[in-house]
Amino acid sequence: MKKINEILKKYRHAWVFLYSFIYLPWYMYLERTITHEYHILHTWVDDIIPFNEYFIIPYFIWFIYVSSVLIFFFFKDVDEFYRFGLYLALGMSISLFICQIFPNGTDLRPVNLDPNKNIFTHMVAFIYKTDTNTNVFPSIHVFNSIATHVAILRSRFFYNNMKVKAISFIIMISICLSTLFLKQHSFLDVVGATILSYVIYQLIYAKIPWPISHDNRENIRV
Repeated sequence: MKKINEILKKYRHAWVFLYSFIYLPWYMYLERTITHEYHILHTWVDDIIPFNEYFIIPYFIWFIYVSSVLIFFFFKDVDEFYRFGLYLALGMSISLFICQIFPNGTDLRPVNLDPNKNIFTHMVAFIYKTDTNTNVFPSIHVFNSIATHVAILRSRFFYNNMKVKAISFIIMISICLSTLFLKQHSFLDVVGATILSYVIYQLIYAKIPWPISHDNRENIRV
């Protein structure tokens, strides 16, 4: 019993994961209710970007990228875990709120997609089936990717690790591009997510000295 209490005390910051009980029902509600009479987001930039099923790879990597960094901070750095969790929660909540008051969607998906062409088109067809073309602005996929990269950049664990930062940057850019090349999002969705990530960055990280050394982070709290 004592050991269980010690574990609960050590990982009491796990309460942050309770946000999923707010986000998931909200998101599913919007997916279920916003099916028509929504604003179509479409720009000329979208028209010059070709569909490419191979971008499904970085699109799926998003799930591993965001969750693995969040779990890393959960065990290694409670303060950074709180910052990152707050960054994600604020951005996703604002995104869903925008979709609720401004129903939106795209008309970009290819109508002649052949799921049997290769494994990649099969995976794209699966995404199209499980995720609607609505509630796209601003892109949560893009926002979370930027937030994850920011968390890595501002972490004391990766302060001098340029290799990790470079890999993270490549993954982030690839994921953002994947939303466009898979025709999941409009260029406007990406721009909106980028602006939103900048605004929330100012709220959470702007007051923390840059560059961040290990010593500078010792007494900083959210």
